[in-house]
Amino acid sequence: MCERPVGWDVTERDHESATATRRDYLRVTGGLAAAGVAGLAGCMGGAEATTGTLATRVSDQPGDISDFETCVVTMAGFWVAPESDGDATATSTETETETETSSDGEDEDTDREYHEFEEPREADLVELQGDRSALLGEHELETGTYAYLQLDVTGVGATLADGGEATVETPGEAPLKFNQSFEIRADERTVFTADFTPVRRGRSGSYLLQPVASETSVRYESTATSTATETSG
Repeated sequence: MCERPVGWDVTERDHESATATRRDYLRVTGGLAAAGVAGLAGCMGGAEATTGTLATRVSDQPGDISDFETCVVTMAGFWVAPESDGDATATSTETETETETSSDGEDEDTDREYHEFEEPREADLVELQGDRSALLGEHELETGTYAYLQLDVTGVGATLADGGEATVETPGEAPLKFNQSFEIRADERTVFTADFTPVRRGRSGSYLLQPVASETSVRYESTATSTATETSG
C-alpha cells in the first residue's frame, strides 16, 4: 500500500479541490523523478569508462647483439605497479648499477599486479634491432598512472655468431624492470615498448640482459581518431 503525501486527504466535500491538489502533486513529483533519472544517467555515464588498453611491445637497441646469431627471450607475462605519492620519476640517465639494483628485489612492491600472456611469448632480439618491435599482447587495465613495468622472463636461448652457445641472464635472476611511468587512459590504447639488449659481462663469456632506458617509450593512441602522442625514457 502506497503512502499518501502529507496534505492529500480526499473527502467528498472537497473532492474538486483534492483533484487539483493531486494534479499539482503529480506534476511536481514527475518533474523531480525526471531530474533524478537525468542526474543518475550523468553519474553513470561518467563512471562507465574505467579501463584502458595496454599494448606491450619489445625491441632491441645495439649493445652486444652483434655477437649473436639468435637470442630468443621467452616471456610469460608482466607486472605493473600503480604510482604512489612517494614514487620518484625515472630518468634516462639511469646507470647499469642502478638498473641491476632495482631488478634484484623481485618482491619489492606488494601492490604490483601480474598480467599473464595467453601463452608464453618468444622474441628474437637479433630480429628486433633499430625501429623494429614485436607485440607481446594487449590487456585491459584500470585507468591511472603506473610507476613501472616488469617483464617476466622465463628463459633465454642464444647462439653466438660463431655457432657457440651463450649464457644470457637477467639481473639477479629477477624480472626485467623498466622505470618508465605511464598512464592508462579511458578508451585509449597505451603502447609500452620495452627496449633491452644483451651486454657482455667482462671476460666471463656470459651476457646480462639490460633495459635501455633512453629507447624505452610510451605512446598513446586514441580509439576515436588515429592521433597519437609519445614519450620516451
